[in-house]
Amino acid sequence: MSSSSPSAAAKTPPLRALQGIRILSLALNLPGPAALMRCRQMGATCIKLEPPSGDPMGLYNKPAYAQLHEGVKVLTADLKTDAGQKALHRELEKTDVLLTSFRPSAIEKLGLGWKKIHTLYPALSHVAIVGAPGARAEEPGHDLTYLADNGLVPGLELPATLYADMSGSLMASEAVLQAALQRQEPYAGSGDPHPRGAFIEVALSDAAAYLALPRQWGLTQPTGSVGGAHAGYRVYPCRDGRVAVAALEPHFAAALCAAAGVEAASIQAMFAPATHQAIAAFMLTQTRAQLDQLATAKDIPLHTLLNS
Repeated sequence: MSSSSPSAAAKTPPLRALQGIRILSLALNLPGPAALMRCRQMGATCIKLEPPSGDPMGLYNKPAYAQLHEGVKVLTADLKTDAGQKALHRELEKTDVLLTSFRPSAIEKLGLGWKKIHTLYPALSHVAIVGAPGARAEEPGHDLTYLADNGLVPGLELPATLYADMSGSLMASEAVLQAALQRQEPYAGSGDPHPRGAFIEVALSDAAAYLALPRQWGLTQPTGSVGGAHAGYRVYPCRDGRVAVAALEPHFAAALCAAAGVEAASIQAMFAPATHQAIAAFMLTQTRAQLDQLATAKDIPLHTLLNS
């Protein structure tokens, strides 16, 4: 699509909702840096303190590290030393939001317990990314275990992406927005007009649980309308690949059935085995190019794929 197209011309610049907010991140690997990337895109000034060994992401995936840290000022400090602690507190003195991804015990060892830093820096907020909430925050875990705990690993294959980490990063950036909004309000009931910081814990297991809600509701279970039971919402093999069909609404389903020569006059018919079989048989006669043309001509939501 050319830059002169109507859709490109109508594209609005991103809102800079965090303009003027300074974030200091100590978070390594993925969720924290991904949250920092989102915050920078919303206008925040982002600084990161890394240990002398660097962020592991920079070692095992340099392109990912580069994208995550574009526009971020990266400093080095060993927080286990006096010099590192001095560097940390120099930054904290001019920081609005601290972002971490340590276990609570590690936070305490670094002298960053909420009671202490809230006393030292009353206006500072702390967004703490943890694996699981509350008392479970010390438990070991990772993206895969949080997804498995919420029923999102149904087979032996690994999930297609790091859902808990990435959704957790969105929750963390949301928490930064909440902290920024709180800074705009006087400290409730105190008469103090100065901003007050807040402690917000973001658990990756909670992020996975949020993603799992459609499955809990039954929507993505095998008997659910978007779990494979509806013939218009499935992945089918075609002559030279696969096709993901999302003809869920009645008018889309009707267009799909008409194209496939299938009589399905009701929503109930879309759940019938015969409808599934007829659409599957039709897809096997079509190439990806033919199906792409069909989607455009008949306004059918589908996307063709190569075989994995």
